[in-house]
Amino acid sequence: MLYVKNIPSWERAVRVAMGVGLLAASVLHFGATPMGWGVGAMGAMAAMSGLVGFCPACALVGRRLEH
Repeated sequence: MLYVKNIPSWERAVRVAMGVGLLAASVLHFGATPMGWGVGAMGAMAAMSGLVGFCPACALVGRRLEH
């Protein structure tokens, strides 16, 4: 494995839910505007970090998953 998971399971669920909500908002509210594309990109990144369990920004600051 190339990475070590650094997001706890409860936060992973929150990130996936938040990402799906942001994706829905970008499609339903903002549409194909620059703001919509930005919100959609943030939603996709949040959902992916939740699904994978690894956040590069958290790794940069040294966050580790405690067992």
